[in-house]
Amino acid sequence: MTGVQRVLYHLARLALALVFVYAGAVKMQDVVAFAGHVAAYQILPYAMNYLVAATLPYIEFLAGILLLLNLRVRPALVAVGAMTVCFMAALVSVLARGLEIDCGCFDPGGGQDVTAGVALVRDIGLMALLALTWWLRSRTITGSASRE
Repeated sequence: MTGVQRVLYHLARLALALVFVYAGAVKMQDVVAFAGHVAAYQILPYAMNYLVAATLPYIEFLAGILLLLNLRVRPALVAVGAMTVCFMAALVSVLARGLEIDCGCFDPGGGQDVTAGVALVRDIGLMALLALTWWLRSRTITGSASRE
């Protein structure tokens, strides 16, 4: 891996880490409000909305922390990728059904009004960043750079 690739890897990894640490931490602050946003998608049965809202922020936060610390990067990327694919599928579903909801991605308390279309574009960007991180990670040399 060249020096530029190494820098790109760390920048991409840290960007993903900060996004998911922040998203998880914000949602942890008000799980009930986040459950309302999950319910607005009209995908899950009522009881599942709160379960998702009570667990998802911790998974986001943990995956972000692992990326931040450069530990278990591949499993963290798999978790982040799986979550992002689910988020994207939910957003496509919202758009297809013509629902006008706030995604609840980074501010479940209200204050922000991000449409599903904007959130979908943002998630596509996150997937591109994730793919770049995965590809650059696969090019790292074993040893101190690989902690898995």
